[in-house]
Amino acid sequence: MKEIVLDIDGTLLSDEKQISPKTKEALIQAQENGVKVILASGRPSKGMFHLAHELQMDKHDGLVISNNGAKVTDIQTGEVLFNQALPIDLAKNVLEHLKGFDVIPMINDDEYMYVNDVFAPNGMITFREKTSSIIQYESRGNGFLLQEREDLAAFADFSLNKILIAAQADYLAEHAEAIYAPFKETLNGAFSAPFYFEITDKGIDKAKALDVVNKKLGIEAKDVIAFGDAHNDASIIQYAGVGVAMGNAHDDMKEMADFVTLSNNEDGIAHALEKFL
Repeated sequence: MKEIVLDIDGTLLSDEKQISPKTKEALIQAQENGVKVILASGRPSKGMFHLAHELQMDKHDGLVISNNGAKVTDIQTGEVLFNQALPIDLAKNVLEHLKGFDVIPMINDDEYMYVNDVFAPNGMITFREKTSSIIQYESRGNGFLLQEREDLAAFADFSLNKILIAAQADYLAEHAEAIYAPFKETLNGAFSAPFYFEITDKGIDKAKALDVVNKKLGIEAKDVIAFGDAHNDASIIQYAGVGVAMGNAHDDMKEMADFVTLSNNEDGIAHALEKFL
């Protein structure tokens, strides 16, 4: 294997949002042995850089694939190797359409995350028996300042790599099809968590971005091992020579994977790397 590709939430990170010492050691050792590490997440780039530095990827030519594949950044140089934003008119149409649903749209530029109402009543999301403000969770976790905009559709006249939609998991499961229906032919949509649905440009997913950079690097898919847990990881699990589903992954991710490892709380990445590296 020449390359390790890792989703972040539910995969690299434990439920406590930490990289375990054993997993960190395994990934640093792999890089010291010449294996490239790439982080591939629905997160914006800004919310990934600190994890890349923690894994010493800045010393080993590591890359981050952000926004579900809409952007690729070289950690060592800061160079953007790939970037495909939503067409502004379509982004505005999505944001206008979302006004008809009980959801929280979130968009961002390099510094700010923009929402309608920071204290929105539907912003308290319950998942796995924990209730928290999804807006604060998302903004703090990715290092954004917050700004309110009454009309995001009117405001969004700049390039967006992604529109993030949050809602209670049961509500989103029931309404995701209706939310996405007008844009199925023109944009991509995927769940990144039961309470998150994400909209990117047509054709964008983690595997497309990975394929673009790997062609430049001369790395073939058969030499890649990829780890994931959620539906937005399906493309990299299918792309890689060895696709690994975490023990906590959705059942359909496990069915398509070549190998099912331990969970994100049980050093599943390190366990699989011991087997395949």
